[in-house]
Amino acid sequence: MTKLTLCSLALLSVVALVGAVGQKTTQATLLGAKDRLAAPSFRLEDTSGKRLRLADFQGKPVAINLWATTCGGCIAELPEFVKLSEAYKNKGLTVIGISLDIMYEDLKTAAEGWAHVKPFIATHGIKYLIVLDDGSAEKAFNVTALPATYLVDHAGRLAATYIGVVDAGNLETNVEALLAER
Repeated sequence: MTKLTLCSLALLSVVALVGAVGQKTTQATLLGAKDRLAAPSFRLEDTSGKRLRLADFQGKPVAINLWATTCGGCIAELPEFVKLSEAYKNKGLTVIGISLDIMYEDLKTAAEGWAHVKPFIATHGIKYLIVLDDGSAEKAFNVTALPATYLVDHAGRLAATYIGVVDAGNLETNVEALLAER
């Protein structure tokens, strides 16, 4: 890449992040257990090439965050998911980030997607599970905007939905409630 292209990309990233910082956050109400529907299933590859399914995590709550590397709101809320994962991983919560970079950036292959995502993961200190969407999760969750976050209960049912930048306090309250349901 030329220096001009790299500078342009850096400038766009800064503009996206600055614009996202002032974004309004979204809250969600935890659905009652009898009102929860089954979460959409997916089978996607993680950074090591291992294929994972949502059903692999049955029996424990899961926070699923759909995002892209150049989505300003996604970047703004990312530190909250890093903190959430660290705070609750030993208490039974699994955090899964589903990158929609292939669709969001109009890429052609998983290799192109991982070329965007892997450096981003390293730069942002993401230590929780990241998988790359092949279009199936976007379709299954009927994604209309990013970021999108879903809390799934221990039985694999959707307990809460956030469309937009999550309110960190509300997310943590809902996670604690899900963990207490066991």
